[in-house]
Amino acid sequence: MPGEFGLIAKYFARPTPSAVLGPGDDCALVQPAPGKQLAVTTDMLVAGVHFLPDTDPGRLGWKALAVNLSDLAAMGATPRWVTLAGALPAVDEAWIAAFAEGFFGCAREYGVDVIGGDTTRGPLNLCITAIGEVDPGRALRRDGAKPGDEIWVSGRPGLAALGLAHLQGKVKLPEPWPRLCVAALEKPRPRVALGQALTGIASAAIDVSDGLLADLAHIGERSGCAAAVRLVQLPQLRDLAGSGDHYDADLRRLALDCQLAGGDDYELVFTVPAALHTQLGAIAARLELPLWCIGEMVDGDAGSVTVFDPDDQPVDIARKGYDHFGQ
Repeated sequence: MPGEFGLIAKYFARPTPSAVLGPGDDCALVQPAPGKQLAVTTDMLVAGVHFLPDTDPGRLGWKALAVNLSDLAAMGATPRWVTLAGALPAVDEAWIAAFAEGFFGCAREYGVDVIGGDTTRGPLNLCITAIGEVDPGRALRRDGAKPGDEIWVSGRPGLAALGLAHLQGKVKLPEPWPRLCVAALEKPRPRVALGQALTGIASAAIDVSDGLLADLAHIGERSGCAAAVRLVQLPQLRDLAGSGDHYDADLRRLALDCQLAGGDDYELVFTVPAALHTQLGAIAARLELPLWCIGEMVDGDAGSVTVFDPDDQPVDIARKGYDHFGQ
């Protein structure tokens, strides 16, 4: 059975053509492209908190990297390099091999090099640092939204949380939703191309990790304004709950809760000046990615988010998202 350095050499030491110096020394050396700024993010995934302990290791490898690339996407940055640190309870080479395949599969798809990291024995825990590049003054930030800006979201938020509820036995989803929702949970697609397309267009952006309403509130907090979200403009999951004699009201309520507060989608929610509305249609068509205008930023308490029903009446939403220390 290989030891620590043997495991690293066997499963995680790969060529790093974009780095000046890759794994093997105390530090890696990287050289940003001329005139670029570096965008740096770190995320941790803990078994039992961020993923189920029996999650397929290949999909876990993909997700561990994808959630970090999603942060770069939310800044409009181009991913370049990542480091991986992990605690493993034991040496399970089949598990490690599958995890590495998923991790490096995601790295290949998004053009990043794995330039270093660390491993130790302990409860299963994964920590990734991702580094990207962005033109000076072009990064998407959270502090640029203004009253009157439209609020947009990509994809179909809520699927990942529904997938988790299905795996936990809290709901039995009708076909074909289990496959779609579990895939959204375990193999998210970081919206890197969308983030890059939004530079110079979006006034603020964030990725949806803790819940649509909670993450939108962060834009409001940093931008000093409030948000109004309209239920009729959200991506619809109506057919999930059926209709007529087969209508499931409880499932409809769960779907809405997952959509507004479930998180783990890694879609982008962003604001755009209303005058640029038509440009979003062209971006959606080019990327073959649905984009939805779901409301607008308004004057009000910084960070407050109000949800309105089809009659334009405010709806009391008890849960806004996930908080690691507030649950």
